[in-house]
Order: sequence, then structure tokens, then C-alpha cells
Amino acid sequence: QVQLVESGGGLVQAGGSLRLSCTASGMIFGLYTMSWHRQAPGKQRELVADIISGGNINYADSVKGRFTASRDNAKNSVYLQMNSLKPEDTAVYYCRGTWGRHVVWGQGTQVTVSS
Repeated sequence: QVQLVESGGGLVQAGGSLRLSCTASGMIFGLYTMSWHRQAPGKQRELVADIISGGNINYADSVKGRFTASRDNAKNSVYLQMNSLKPEDTAVYYCRGTWGRHVVWGQGTQVTVSS
């Protein structure tokens, strides 16, 4: 069964940091393009970081300079290091894997930033 499982979310004060992890199973991880997304209450899901093949990573303007995405194929995992967190970063964070027309989403992990 193809599966993505996120972890690392929680409650943090503004200015703090969190590191999210997403681990894949049941798939040939190296074939998938991975990305991080988030969805705040009442808002559409948005792209946070797109980990493109070759090591290039595109970030949403709202997180540039604060968030760092990375990938470890040996561990079938992607990570999102989030620093200088703001209340507006509060959302459910999801990882996504894409291979051709095959798309897999994780179940999400809640990040709450208090002011």
C-alpha cells in the first residue's frame, strides 16, 4: 500500500521552530517528485515547497528565507525545517508525492503558532 506519513507538527510560539518529516512506504520513492503543502482554516490548500529533481527547490514567497525543504532518498523521507514561525503559518501541513499521473497525499500534521 502506497503511503505517506507526516510527523513533527505541534504548538509553538511565534519566532519558534519546528521540523516536519514525511516518510514514504509502498512506493519507489526515488521516482516521485515530492512537495509540501498547507491548508489553513477556511483557505485553499497552497504549495509551500516543491522539491524538484536535481536538488532544486521552489518556495512560496511567504516562506522564503524561513523554511528549508530537503529530501533523503536513503530514508524515503522529505523534511521541512520551519524557522521564525508566524501565527499566519498555522495550518495543516501535507506532503505530496507525484509520479506521472499518480498522486499520493499524506494525512497531514497540524502546526499551530501562537502569538
